[in-house]
Amino acid sequence: MKPTALYILQQPEKYRDILLHIITVVEQTLPEVTLEYKWGIPYFYYKKKPFCYLNASHKHEFVDVGFAKGFQLKSYQEHLIADKGRNTIKSLRYFSIEMIDNAVLIAVIEEAKKLY
Repeated sequence: MKPTALYILQQPEKYRDILLHIITVVEQTLPEVTLEYKWGIPYFYYKKKPFCYLNASHKHEFVDVGFAKGFQLKSYQEHLIADKGRNTIKSLRYFSIEMIDNAVLIAVIEEAKKLY
């Protein structure tokens, strides 16, 4: 089994559902991406460059969708989070599957795509 699949399948149901939903949206929005396992987490690559990662934080009880060029994004700043110490990545953070606004997720993916 691939490390990415193992990472997802080993997550508690709450995180697994969120991860699978996000993966589906990303792959439908940007079919050219590849999902790899880098730095211990699933990481999407676009045009052979890091695009966004998925991280299930059990300690803080959310799933982070961190965009590699997040600080270059202009739209949806009210949804993007910049944690202390991160100087290029901004993320969308989901505490439940109900929190996911597909329109916002797709719009951020589409804007990030234009940076490559």
